[in-house]
Amino acid sequence: MDQADRDFFAANGYLNLGQVLDSDDVQYFRAMFDGDMEKYPYFWHRYGHHQHANYEALITSPQFDELIRHPKIYPTIEALMGGPLCFGEIGLRMMRAYDGPLHQGWHRDRPHWDEHPFRMDYIQLMVYLSDVDEGTHCFSLSPEAISQPVLEDKEEQLKRGGEYHLHGPAGTCALFNVAVLHTATTRPTQAERRTVQIYYGHRNRAPLANDSSIPAAFWRDSKDAETRAFYGVLNERTKVYLTAFPGA
Repeated sequence: MDQADRDFFAANGYLNLGQVLDSDDVQYFRAMFDGDMEKYPYFWHRYGHHQHANYEALITSPQFDELIRHPKIYPTIEALMGGPLCFGEIGLRMMRAYDGPLHQGWHRDRPHWDEHPFRMDYIQLMVYLSDVDEGTHCFSLSPEAISQPVLEDKEEQLKRGGEYHLHGPAGTCALFNVAVLHTATTRPTQAERRTVQIYYGHRNRAPLANDSSIPAAFWRDSKDAETRAFYGVLNERTKVYLTAFPGA
């Protein structure tokens, strides 16, 4: 990541990495995604508006660690966060064909953290495993600069920052501060959208949420110290399972 990328992130709250995953990566992770849906349908549930999701992907398909810490992406996340990362959560999301009205549910996942240079407590990696354009469902956000005051009123922020719609072929990835106003844009389409959405935080901060369990194979039993540290910020969900299955 160069200074231009840092300046763009500071001015907008996101960074479009482009088609950073090549065709082999896309084929590999899409097969993993589809295999997860086929083999573990009981882990998938309705999520938001017209979405199905599996947030236990590290349990059902632990090889997704290869995407979570992908060498083409992970260093950029570290540079933006400014220190060692921890795992927050991973969500596999499917949006199927849709014939209803356009829908957006603008929201912020976390408050801004003013002590960070980018006011960023957690960052999300958005991975497209299908082609996304003006005629499909897409991810959208309202750009916001770190020099601007935070507008809690959604309509005020949308009026000031407008809407940015992330389009691109399968393999396109983007990073954004989860405190920035964002949404899934659901529109009438016959196309399906497959995404992997991964959160990363600071190791000295509180866990993000309780959606994704962290397997002991990563945070406790891995022979690699960095793997144990990255996955070592345990949420309450993981601790509950640990209490129920102490020897697992």
